[in-house]
Amino acid sequence: MRDDHKLPAAADLPDPRSTLTRTNWNALHHAYGPATDAPEILVALLDADQGVRTRALDNLYGILHHQGTIYEATVPTAQCVAAILPDPRTALSVDKTHRSFPGCMRADLLAWLGSVADAVTDAVDEVGQRLGFPLADHPPAVATREMRPLLFSAAFPYVDDTDRAVREAAIAACIPLVDDVRLLHHRAALVPLVRQVLGASELWQHRERAIDALDAWGESSAGIEGQQNPFLFCDTDLSPDSTPWRSAASDAEGWAEELPF
Repeated sequence: MRDDHKLPAAADLPDPRSTLTRTNWNALHHAYGPATDAPEILVALLDADQGVRTRALDNLYGILHHQGTIYEATVPTAQCVAAILPDPRTALSVDKTHRSFPGCMRADLLAWLGSVADAVTDAVDEVGQRLGFPLADHPPAVATREMRPLLFSAAFPYVDDTDRAVREAAIAACIPLVDDVRLLHHRAALVPLVRQVLGASELWQHRERAIDALDAWGESSAGIEGQQNPFLFCDTDLSPDSTPWRSAASDAEGWAEELPF
């Protein structure tokens, strides 16, 4: 099933310590301005307190990738998130609501990487070009597209994880990443996983994703049960965005606090 020898080495991902300390976060922007609070958010993902981890995850979406937008700060954030996936602390829990997907922090981080990848797919670029906003004119999107092989190398090892939620999140994250021409040959390995794992998921969102992916790839999606009632779940009914955190390093280029990595 695997084709690991053709993947970039996981070691090619920048060390998260290096990303946090060497990135000039003051010069980068997220949804609320300069990304001086990004290091605090990223460090908090591995905090011992579940509430702190949960808030950090909320801010990962609400500040650094607000409404699916790729900001300047989203790029090093994605590198850091991908690099910490193997950390045992990502197997810890976060608070869940009735709208949350199941699983540990690692599953949520994989889902976040999948959301980042979704924002720079060929389909998104095609729509943007028609509207006069091609991804090529948005440097953070260009940088995100360029690092897709590295993100794929981080997510792909989890497609057969023993944790069902992690496994499904990894497969779902890999689907938009293999839009990259350098990764197209990995679709063949993903097809049975998409059909047999995502297609049999208890989550209708994953089953729908399986149908869409297989159809787009010219593969059969027969037998996969889609959502019977499309109004049963409202995707816009999400948790409110968190208020940006004040950062102790707001006047520094990098992040000098003791890191948990």
